[in-house]
Amino acid sequence: MTTALGLGTYRCREITTAATAALEAGVTWIDTAPNYQGGEAERQLAPFLSAHPEVQVSTKAGYLAKNHCAEAVQAGVLTAQEAKQGHSLNPSYVSWQVERSRTELGRSPDIVFLHNPEHGHSSATSLAQQLLPAFVALEEACDRGAAGGYGIATWSALHGEFTTIGRLLKLAHQAGGPNHHLQAVQLPLSLVQITPLAHSIDGVGVLADAHEAGLHILGAAPLHGGELMEILTPAAVELLVPGLTPLEAALGAVASSPGVTRILLSASTAEHWEEAAAAVSQPLPMPRLRKIVDAFSP
Repeated sequence: MTTALGLGTYRCREITTAATAALEAGVTWIDTAPNYQGGEAERQLAPFLSAHPEVQVSTKAGYLAKNHCAEAVQAGVLTAQEAKQGHSLNPSYVSWQVERSRTELGRSPDIVFLHNPEHGHSSATSLAQQLLPAFVALEEACDRGAAGGYGIATWSALHGEFTTIGRLLKLAHQAGGPNHHLQAVQLPLSLVQITPLAHSIDGVGVLADAHEAGLHILGAAPLHGGELMEILTPAAVELLVPGLTPLEAALGAVASSPGVTRILLSASTAEHWEEAAAAVSQPLPMPRLRKIVDAFSP
């Protein structure tokens, strides 16, 4: 099965332009957050989403844009001190944020991710204690049609033992029962953040566990903010895996790793999207994938 592409709006300067170019290349998933674009990302996306109902959208709850803090305090979902911290998984705030995103986007998001839930936590226990009530709030949002499902978008929690897919599933079962709405995880996957890719080749680790559980896996930052393309020179790629371009090696390694559902890019032109689509169109044969991953593994 070919891994799909999605537009990640964190680094987008012109969201509508990027979304239009992505759609022209057949991309029908957009990932955003209330704090992107200085707090304006969701509002900027609303007209595009209204014109293209076939496009799915995921957003997040966790970080507050500075211009949203007063709203949250006025709504009574956070204290002034909590808002000042800039991040919260308080269930009343999560519920409020889901409804706010629903209004800003002009429709219910397909997925709401808890945004870097590890923020401010020093142990797996404290994280689980906060995740459970947040999951309850998200289950209630799904039940009332304010969201299609939920998950976590994390930079580091799933790369170690801070939390695991098994723990997330247990919490979701506690929050919503056997028909819970935990549907997806988002995490950085690249030749820099390579451990999950290396493990997945051997059928173990976070990607294998998520795939077995039927969760969608969204890979963020596959080019590591563009830095990877400076490391992957054409000569180095030709020596390592002859016949591939640097982009094909970088995106192909992520797209070909077992379990990955979608890769999020912030490309802004149709040409860039066409290049990315070509790079992930055919999974790399396992020997080639192993060669690339082995070369970049510590």
